[in-house]
Amino acid sequence: MLIVHVFVHVKPEHVAAFKEATLDNARNSVQEPGVMCFDVIQQEDDPTRFVLVEIYRTLDAPAQHKETAHYACWRDTVADMMAAPRTSIKYVNVFPADQQWELPA
Repeated sequence: MLIVHVFVHVKPEHVAAFKEATLDNARNSVQEPGVMCFDVIQQEDDPTRFVLVEIYRTLDAPAQHKETAHYACWRDTVADMMAAPRTSIKYVNVFPADQQWELPA
């Protein structure tokens, strides 16, 4: 499992459009077999700041996600909406360490 937090700072005039494009991307992303979770969170005291919390089943799932049409559409749509380049941090699950995330049979 791989957890990625993507930090995005959006220009104030683009917050609504960014949210719309990002929610569309998230709805499509959770349909991918390698994506366990794709949360979009907005900072309470600064609505121009967002974090995308992406949880992938495998280490190669993020690369597969970036090959999808919905990701490419999102990337191109929001590029000029950002006040600064987005950044990300990758994490691994520590607790519960023995928890296995799998698709139901």
